[in-house]
Amino acid sequence: MKNIFNQMHSEEILNRIDNLSIDSQPQWGKMNVAQMLAHCSLFQDAATGDATTSRSWLGIIIGKFVKPIFYNDKPLAHNMSTIPSLLIVNDKDFETEREKLKQKINTFQNNGPEQCTTHPHPFFGRLTSEQWGKGIYKHLDHHLKQFGS
Repeated sequence: MKNIFNQMHSEEILNRIDNLSIDSQPQWGKMNVAQMLAHCSLFQDAATGDATTSRSWLGIIIGKFVKPIFYNDKPLAHNMSTIPSLLIVNDKDFETEREKLKQKINTFQNNGPEQCTTHPHPFFGRLTSEQWGKGIYKHLDHHLKQFGS
């Protein structure tokens, strides 16, 4: 499984973000490309601990049992439900969101596993830095594929 802490994998993701355009259309889901970039940016904040969200009752009950979905080799399902606090419904500026996300990915990758949050994931609970690294890559890959990149 690819890991965002790996420089090569991080560069691949950044190049794919650069391939997006304001006209990129989703192959599934309700977010437009700028909203998707903002959503991924908020998700980065969860991985760094810059934003914390309370765990849902469902996550508390089943999160640890389904946790491997986040970091295993199987692609995420289309139209998975999103953590409500990470759902973007308002308009966003494409260029601003693209640059913000790229900066957050670079910072996360450069800080390395040692700076990864110890706060639990809002659904899956406690994750190791390796699980966060794989999960971040997988989440970004999922949304970039959503927009054909």
